[in-house]
Amino acid sequence: MEFIKNWIRIINNYLTKTEKIIWLISCSVIIVSFFMFGGNGKLSLIASLIGVTSLILNAKGNPLGQGLMIIFSILYGIISLSFRYYGEMITYMGMTGPMAGLALIEWIKHPYAGNRGEVEVSKITGRDIIKMCFLAVVTTVVFYFILDYFNTSNMLFSTISVTTSFIGVYLTYKRSEYYALGYAANDVVLIILWTYATLENRAYVAVLMCFVTFFVNDIYGFVAWRRMKDRQGI
Repeated sequence: MEFIKNWIRIINNYLTKTEKIIWLISCSVIIVSFFMFGGNGKLSLIASLIGVTSLILNAKGNPLGQGLMIIFSILYGIISLSFRYYGEMITYMGMTGPMAGLALIEWIKHPYAGNRGEVEVSKITGRDIIKMCFLAVVTTVVFYFILDYFNTSNMLFSTISVTTSFIGVYLTYKRSEYYALGYAANDVVLIILWTYATLENRAYVAVLMCFVTFFVNDIYGFVAWRRMKDRQGI
């Protein structure tokens, strides 16, 4: 209990008023939906709360957010396996998680003005975009055959999720503010995927609401990084 109190105190002192409101509403929506609809085990609740906390820290450019994303990727992979969303499991545990690890290292290596709690924003070049598009196509094609082999549910959206996830993690690694838009696009795909799951089992409502809150947080993340980029004079 003391750990929770200390964590809340840290969050209260660190986040802006707007960020506190977004974080608290996100957590409240997830918790209420979990208890109202039975939840798919406590794991989905824990994963969702870790996820929204990760995103609000990412919005501030704090490397800790990437550390929490690694944990979320593992937990989300386990949850996805329970509904045969093999694409989500493989994507997050085999790509998003490891890429978050690389992004964590990159963010730690590039603090802004020596501040370890804020990464230096980087400009993405035309060469970066070409490389990203090429790798996204290759990754999507490879994953398509993997997903098809495992008879993955909702193949179309599962495949699109791979593409949007890769774009999100690539831009995160590159320290570009557009990472948030990549993840926002992925959130939309995931909202569709978990809507299908919820129609079959309402226990997945908590996971669905998780990605609804993720979408809001990622949109805020883009706005926050644009401001951060201007403030850093990039």
